[in-house]
Amino acid sequence: MRNLADLFQNGTERKIYSYSDYMLLMELVVMEQRTTGPKQSEELNDYTKLNLHRMQRLNKTVVLSESLKIAVSQIQFPQTWYVLTEAWCGDAAQNIPVLAAVAKLNPLVDLQLLLRDENPDLMDLYLTNGGKSIPKLIAVDGAFNEIFNWGPRPAGAQHMMEEYKKNPVKSYKEFGEDIHKWYAADKTLSVQKELLDILEGVLIDK
Repeated sequence: MRNLADLFQNGTERKIYSYSDYMLLMELVVMEQRTTGPKQSEELNDYTKLNLHRMQRLNKTVVLSESLKIAVSQIQFPQTWYVLTEAWCGDAAQNIPVLAAVAKLNPLVDLQLLLRDENPDLMDLYLTNGGKSIPKLIAVDGAFNEIFNWGPRPAGAQHMMEEYKKNPVKSYKEFGEDIHKWYAADKTLSVQKELLDILEGVLIDK
């Protein structure tokens, strides 16, 4: 089990957002026609604007399964769910509202969001195939022992990404549209099922 106490207690100041504060940040950067992170472009600004709309919609429409609600209700000790993200990331926009809805069900779960590019030491511990893919959820207990991690996207979407990287026959923008069509058809069911499987496994271990 990985322990992250040194990363969070070594005096390093980390800007941490609650979910409501992160939504306010999204609104701010869209209003200012920019995004988060050091890289700025009109394309990333457009992605960020789309992501804000996606998150606002999902905040109103996510319906959690009864089995997932039950699993979350059975969490019996305080834990923090850290999520590495950036405003321009489409996968983050599709998945974080689900994580927020889940965390909201149990007061023992504290959801905190951090920007990836402001926290390279943490991101470097949770690479996906060597890449800094986000969102990345890292759940820890009160002693900063890792309970589980998840991300950067459900298995179905991850498979699409891996196949695209092997044979990029279309532009990344076109591929991005395919990914978001997948999310629309999936209706958050995959991320919910994966979280359920993880939580049930953790509860059994405990």
